[in-house]
Amino acid sequence: MIFRDKAGALAAGLICLAGASIPERASAITVELARTCKALTTKQFPPREPANPAAGSAKGSGRDQTAYFNKCVANNGKVDDGGK
Repeated sequence: MIFRDKAGALAAGLICLAGASIPERASAITVELARTCKALTTKQFPPREPANPAAGSAKGSGRDQTAYFNKCVANNGKVDDGGK
């Protein structure tokens, strides 16, 4: 009987410890910010063939586009293009 109490306490302790280690969730971005950043990303990385997204971008790679979009979101839609 003592073993059951210790096992239960151990299980409860492990559950509490696991719950405390879960990171906080990130908040979602607004629709307006997503649209603004998508438009800026498309302007910065124009498609190789118009109306064919599968053709790729004339400038940069997919990673470059993702980094640019994430930078835009982090700066609330304001990205310094370095005078481009």
